[in-house]
Amino acid sequence: MHSLYNRFFCLLARRLPVMSALGIAAVFWSAGLVFASQSDLGFSVHTLTSKVPGKTALIVGGIQGDEPGGFNAAALIATRYKILSGQVIVVPNLNFESIIKRSRGVYGDMNRKFDQVSKTDPERQTIVKIKSMITDPGVDFILNLHDGSGFFTPTRESNLRNPDRWGQSIIIDQARMPAKYTGLFCDLAATAQQCAQDVNAHLIDPGHTVRVKNTRTAEGDEEMAKTLTFFALKNEKPAFGVEASKSFLTPGRVYYHLLAIESFLKKAGISFERDFSLTRSEIGMAIDKDIALTLGERRILIYAENIRSRINYLPMEKNSGLQFLVNNPLLALVHNKSDFSLYHGNRCLSRLRPQYFEYDLGIDSIEMDVDGQRKQVPFGSRISVKEQFMVHPIPDHRVNIIGFSKQDIEDEAGVLVTRNDCMQRFSIDRDGRIFRIEVYSQGKFNGMVLADFRFQDKTADMVGTTSHFTIKEQVFR
Repeated sequence: MHSLYNRFFCLLARRLPVMSALGIAAVFWSAGLVFASQSDLGFSVHTLTSKVPGKTALIVGGIQGDEPGGFNAAALIATRYKILSGQVIVVPNLNFESIIKRSRGVYGDMNRKFDQVSKTDPERQTIVKIKSMITDPGVDFILNLHDGSGFFTPTRESNLRNPDRWGQSIIIDQARMPAKYTGLFCDLAATAQQCAQDVNAHLIDPGHTVRVKNTRTAEGDEEMAKTLTFFALKNEKPAFGVEASKSFLTPGRVYYHLLAIESFLKKAGISFERDFSLTRSEIGMAIDKDIALTLGERRILIYAENIRSRINYLPMEKNSGLQFLVNNPLLALVHNKSDFSLYHGNRCLSRLRPQYFEYDLGIDSIEMDVDGQRKQVPFGSRISVKEQFMVHPIPDHRVNIIGFSKQDIEDEAGVLVTRNDCMQRFSIDRDGRIFRIEVYSQGKFNGMVLADFRFQDKTADMVGTTSHFTIKEQVFR
């Protein structure tokens, strides 16, 4: 594994602008882990640091795998926010296997293992690692993101609105931090109430009111005494649970999570910017926008946004573990008996059916004419096409444009191709706009480029992949 660490150090440094020692260790732990099965899915850590000193927030999503509002909100913070002052550390997928399996907890409720956890518990190391992050002296406060049932109200109004519900609430374990604590957010109740007020100023509907729920954990709540937030409190770290209602679709849940997170960050003096507007429609698009993975020695790029439910005959390497890189912490490949499932959080986006080849790494790119401009296009990238493209012939190599067919032509290099020349059912996207260009030499696979016709109204450009992906490696036996 040490060679893997060295090989991708620069890659990770570019993906995460500045990383603390804590952040580096955690990212390498998750990124360099060899996954032998889906039960080995590990969490990732994303450290977003500014050049301006300030407080540090730790945001945790996905502690319970059936709560997509929380882990999608955390993933958006990790990938679509820029921190301008202070620092934010994000764990968007703490219980990744349970996320993939759409389960509250494959090995029981992880949020009930912070008081004690068995030495034989499969999640013990995860608990140990996240505890070390919580207690790190550099972390000032913690937000634990959840989706809760119904709507919390202090008095009973209906079956969905009563004191036993959790949705639309800010959770605290007690009103104030211990007396000897003198740091940020000493008054937990006042801070939570101010945050709730900030969220309530932007409600989609008056019935979505957010309230503060004090569990008074130390007064005898045995279940809450086992949770992440109470563990943090006992270690003199202010911690809050944020609960969006399960009555909403995921974008609505994420909307309220982000409102709450932004309120806490502002109160801590952590400034930020994001590249989307805070509306349900824009959040829905931001969750899926440009999510992608690359695999096969970084020679195959797959855009997961709007992907078809099945991609057939994907050229994978014979007798080799599957190494892949992702640009979103909720993307994962799960090995089935004869194919792979591509997940984004707890949604199975596609099934990838492999066709196995030996790989020939003798060339790294192809020369193309794209809308009248000559370009050298690396394997594992996409090229935007407005009207047409042509791949220049390569001696002793064969070009195969998936979905394009011309009678009596085996090598499809040297042929002008438009979108209308390609059969839509062979595209990788459901709209029939992204097509695979594959190159072979003597029966061996060299690499793939995506011809992307989605940008027909824009200036053609080439989009590479290397600096935007985080390495993962899986070995399937």
